[in-house]
Amino acid sequence: MKSRWEILVADDEEAMRASLAAWLLEDGYAVDSVASGREAVSMVARKDYAICFIDLKMPGGMDGIETMMEIRKIRPDASIIIITAHATVDTAISAMKEGAQEYIVKPFNPEEISLLVSRIINVKNLQRENLILRKKLTGHYSFHDIISKNSKMHEIFELIREVASLRSTVLIEGESGTGKELIARAIHYSGERASKQFVGVSCAALAETLLESELFGHEKGAFTGAASQKKGKFELADEGTIFLDEIGDISPKLQMDLLRVLQERCFYRVGGWKELQVDARVIAASNRNLQEEVQNGKFRDDLYYRLNVINIRIPPLRSRREDIPLLARSFIERLSPELGKEVADISEDALKSLLDYDWPGNVRELENAIERAIVTCRNTVLTSEDLAFLRRNPQEKHSWAVPRDLTLQQMEREAILATLQRTQGNIRKTAGLLGIDRSTLYDKIKKYKIPRGPSGAVRS
Repeated sequence: MKSRWEILVADDEEAMRASLAAWLLEDGYAVDSVASGREAVSMVARKDYAICFIDLKMPGGMDGIETMMEIRKIRPDASIIIITAHATVDTAISAMKEGAQEYIVKPFNPEEISLLVSRIINVKNLQRENLILRKKLTGHYSFHDIISKNSKMHEIFELIREVASLRSTVLIEGESGTGKELIARAIHYSGERASKQFVGVSCAALAETLLESELFGHEKGAFTGAASQKKGKFELADEGTIFLDEIGDISPKLQMDLLRVLQERCFYRVGGWKELQVDARVIAASNRNLQEEVQNGKFRDDLYYRLNVINIRIPPLRSRREDIPLLARSFIERLSPELGKEVADISEDALKSLLDYDWPGNVRELENAIERAIVTCRNTVLTSEDLAFLRRNPQEKHSWAVPRDLTLQQMEREAILATLQRTQGNIRKTAGLLGIDRSTLYDKIKKYKIPRGPSGAVRS
C-alpha cells in the first residue's frame, strides 16, 4: 500500500492554489501546484498523480476540460476533481460526464476537501490491495514459469513432480505455441538432474546431415567444412536432459539412429569409430499426432513406443480460457519494462476481446498480441482498442474462396509469403499468426525458396 499519495493542483489564482495545496499538505499528502493547463499536462507526463484538482477556467489556450482530457490520455487511472465557481456548476457537471470524478465549488470548505480526498484514496488503496492479491494469485497458479489455473494443466504439474527424477523418456504433444519447451524445462528443473545441462534441439530447423552432426557431433574431416572435432548435443547433455523439439520431422535414418541411442545409450560421432556412452534423459515434443504418423508409415513404431513411456498432452489455449487473464497480466508485467512502456494492467473490455478470440497460435500468439498492444498503447491500461487487430470482419471471412489451379504446396507458399509481407518480414510474428514454430517457418521459407530481398525481407 502506498504510504504517501501524490496530488496535483492546477489553478491560475495563486491564493486559491496555495491554500488548497496547504490544506492537502496538512493532511499528509505530497502536493505539486501549477498555474496553467499546459503545466499540469507536463507534470502529469513526469509523475503518477493519484488525484488532479483542475480549475475549470484557466487562461493560456487550454481550459480545465481540455486539460482533463489530455491528463486522461496519459494517466487514465488518475482521479480528476474539477474546481468551479457558482456560475459554472452546470459546466462542471458536464465535465463529469466527460470523465471527471467530482467537482468542488469555490470558496472551499477544508473539511469537505479532506473527506473527498480521503474517500478517493481509500478506494485507491483497495484497488492496490486487489492488485497485490492478484499478483499473489498469479504466483499461486505458477509452476516453473508456467501459469495456469486449469485443472488439466494442474494434473500435468502433478505428473511432472512424480516423474521429474525418473530416467524414463517423456513425449510432450500439443499444438504449436502451447509451451512444450516450458514443460520440458519444468521436468528437468524439478528433478535430480536440475544442476546439470538442459540442451534443446529443434529437429525441424536443420536438414538431415546437419541435424545428425548437431545431435551426435562429428570428427575432424568427416565432411567438407568439418575443420575440427565437435561434440554433439547428446554429449553436451550427458547426465542432464536433451530436449528434442518437433521430433516428428526427423528422417527415417535419424529415427533409426535415435532408436539405437535410446536402446543402448551409446552412439558414434559422424565420421568417428569410437563408441561413446551417454546418460542423457530424453524429452521429445511434437505438434503432430505421432500415433497417426505411425499408422501412416511416417514414423517408426518402435521409436514411438520408446519415446512414449510417459505421455504429456498439453491442452490448447482455447480449451483453458480461464488462463487467458492470468497469462495476459503476466505478459504485461514482464514485457512492459522490456519495451520501455508504463502499461500496468488490462481493462475488462480488453479481456473480453481476448476471451472471445480462439488463439490458433495458442500462448505464443497471446504473448505476441500483448506485446503488439503494449507497443501501440498510449495509456497505462490496455483497452479493447489496443487489441482491435484481433477482430475479424465476418464479411471478409465468408468472401474468401479456395484459389483455383493451385496445389496445396503452392497455397501454403502464398499464405506464408502474404503473412511475411503483412508483418514486414518479422519471423516471430509470422510464425505466431500461422500457428507454427519459427524453426518450421524457416524450414518452409527454405523449401519454397521465399525471397529475402526488400519485398520479402525476413528478420527474426
